[in-house]
Amino acid sequence: MIEVEEALARVLALVAPLGAETVALRDALGRVLAAPVTARADQPPFAASAMDGYAVAAPDLRPGARLALGPEIPAGATPSGPLPPGTAARVFTGAAVPPGTAAVIIQEVVCAQAGTITLPDPLPRETHIRPQGQDFAQGDSFQPARPLRPADLGLIAAMNLAEVSVHRRPEVAILSSGDELVWPGEDPGPAQIVASNSLALAGMVTAAGGVPRMLPLARDSVESLSDVLALSAGCDLIVSSGGASVGAHDVLARHAAELGLELDFARVAMRPGKPLMAGRRHGVPMLGLPGNPVSALVTATLFLRPMLARMQGLEARPRPDRGVLGAPLPANGPRRHYLRATLARDAQGQPVLTPFAHQDAGRQRLLAEADALVIQPANGPALPTGAEVDFLPL
Repeated sequence: MIEVEEALARVLALVAPLGAETVALRDALGRVLAAPVTARADQPPFAASAMDGYAVAAPDLRPGARLALGPEIPAGATPSGPLPPGTAARVFTGAAVPPGTAAVIIQEVVCAQAGTITLPDPLPRETHIRPQGQDFAQGDSFQPARPLRPADLGLIAAMNLAEVSVHRRPEVAILSSGDELVWPGEDPGPAQIVASNSLALAGMVTAAGGVPRMLPLARDSVESLSDVLALSAGCDLIVSSGGASVGAHDVLARHAAELGLELDFARVAMRPGKPLMAGRRHGVPMLGLPGNPVSALVTATLFLRPMLARMQGLEARPRPDRGVLGAPLPANGPRRHYLRATLARDAQGQPVLTPFAHQDAGRQRLLAEADALVIQPANGPALPTGAEVDFLPL
């Protein structure tokens, strides 16, 4: 049995960033850039008015000056040249200002009448001009270390790029095994249960940027598992749930070699989720999660999500946050414990974690109601309300 940190290092060593592909910018939301994008022009590409008002050249920028009005300059129009002396131009937000413009005086403070304007006294401090390249310059690059958000797409579009190079989405084969399982919507037999892991894991894969491929349920036989595993051909990662423990019916672990599995490890010193295994099948990384739904999703949070992050070129290791307990916590045993908890904020904004009183791995609803996993070290002492703890948000 190995520690969590070693297990994480080993599963991350099984995967590497996937190759790149070019996609249309409209399809890039949630994708991870494989290379920086480079601006093709300055933004703004010219000195632009930030307000509706009047463009005034430096020599005429005097309190109380009376200036003749020249042609209007709407957004999209090109100024004919510098302002003639003693002249101002009506400009609108986003319009290019004439060369030599020192300020745009907003329309609310100007007295306009009979083809002239009178500047206020005193003059406003703000120039209301956005210099050329204020946002970014031609040749500037951008590569956030996270999936692209809507604002990122807007920025890249402003850089005048219609396509981007992104890491390929990991395709993940998802396998659940066990004679006791039936699909949701089916009628279970007297000793059967509904399979929930495949759906939950598929959701986690999708949320983490991957593409799930849900395989048929496998039964507790080498033949059934072999047939179902064959359907994972072409995937980048195989994730199974069930069959990873040491019981007589845990076929995946007991017959790993027959199924083409090269196991790296098979147990981790944590709860829930001790029966976790990882390795390769015919060269493809494989992560074997426990069959218990709570254990499967907790271990998937700790190991599957980091694997998917690394495959997309992202920082992979989870970074715990720090908070305080909202209720006492009893002493822990010899394995690190990840406790389902609610997360709130106190008056100072500090995270307050309240673990559920019952942490039985059979209580799946508590995981759905949890906001975080409180991390309790192995052999950790009892802690009072208000004690500091590490936690992982869910």
